[in-house]
Amino acid sequence: MASGPTVNIRRDVDDKFYRYRMPLLTTKIEGKGNGIKTVVPNMSDVARALSRPPSYPTKFFGCELGAQTSFDEKNDRYIVNGAHDPNRLRELLDHFIEKFVLCKSCKNPETDLVILKSGRNEEIIRDCKACGERTDVDMRHKLTTFILKNPPVKSKKDRKRNAGTAAANVGGGNSPTHEAGDAEVADAADGAESDDELTKKIKAEAAELNTDAAITDEGWVADTSPEAVKQRMKALEGSMAAAVIGGDDEGSDEDVNSPYSQLGRWVEENRGDVEDLKTFAVDVYKKVQDLGIEKKHKAVLVLMQALFTDEAVTEIRNYLPLFKKMISSERHQKALLGGLERLVGLMQPSLVPVVPKLLMEFYQADILEEEVITQWGTHVSKKYVDKETSKRVRKASEPFLKWLEEAEDDEDEDDE
Repeated sequence: MASGPTVNIRRDVDDKFYRYRMPLLTTKIEGKGNGIKTVVPNMSDVARALSRPPSYPTKFFGCELGAQTSFDEKNDRYIVNGAHDPNRLRELLDHFIEKFVLCKSCKNPETDLVILKSGRNEEIIRDCKACGERTDVDMRHKLTTFILKNPPVKSKKDRKRNAGTAAANVGGGNSPTHEAGDAEVADAADGAESDDELTKKIKAEAAELNTDAAITDEGWVADTSPEAVKQRMKALEGSMAAAVIGGDDEGSDEDVNSPYSQLGRWVEENRGDVEDLKTFAVDVYKKVQDLGIEKKHKAVLVLMQALFTDEAVTEIRNYLPLFKKMISSERHQKALLGGLERLVGLMQPSLVPVVPKLLMEFYQADILEEEVITQWGTHVSKKYVDKETSKRVRKASEPFLKWLEEAEDDEDEDDE
């Protein structure tokens, strides 16, 4: 981001610690008479902070002011015809952010614009990475026509994420709120590239994940007898204590009163009576805050073990905003993967075939990074479980790891 003064993306938020910032929009008047125009020298930097193409806010200014606009991306020049006061343009930028950036649900700017197609009709939605909600855009605004004709260009990771949607939804167990929409998003989110041969190939390969993931192993059949469930509960309690051994966090011992043990027990005691998992996720975060461990990576490790049942595939999307809020480093990501090993290895052996789906969900939500997953998948470790269990969990993840590697290779070849 270019140097210079910055402001909150939501300028109505008077908080100097507000994490979402953007450069203050600057303007420059050029020309005279009928040829006078307003140039926005830092439009690219402002748009980058908003995760939008710079042509979108520029065109929005033109729609609102009834003025012609022009874009010269090569020379980074974005122009609105006529002489316009900088404060007026900043006010219009606030309106653009409200209409085309902020999530309607949580008012967070971490959204992507997605184009959905239904027959001849097209709709633009905001897909929020923070809360997971998808909210509509007012299709009556003139800018929507421009966006439909000039859809957002997807990065490599975005293309893989859209292709991976097919893999995440194959074979049942989908979240009810996503079943209908994801099929459309997989086809439409790529915009003009929806018919690209590379995209088709990646989608086809991703769809095969479900078949490949059905790994069978007699040693992984879940015993649901009361005695077996009781034993696994004891194993969980032991692993909760193990989660805090040898670390630098508070309670780094086997004390049953450590904040991590308290968190694990609280989740287990309250999980069964929950009707709305999203609401429960909020309650969990409040509990984590009360214990003072919301920034600790070991809290992530405990939650991975305690939150999920054998219905993890349908539960996971309700918990993604919780994990996204808590995970802020590579160490947190590794703790999440360690928790996944313990969840599958100790508590829910029936989840082994869906390990690729769980990884896909965390990857699509930008919670797990490709490099971290790849390193984890290729290095067996005894840090969280025994070596044999570590091998088995990684073997189960192979279809996803293979897809990740081949999708990257194919996209690199396509870019050459």
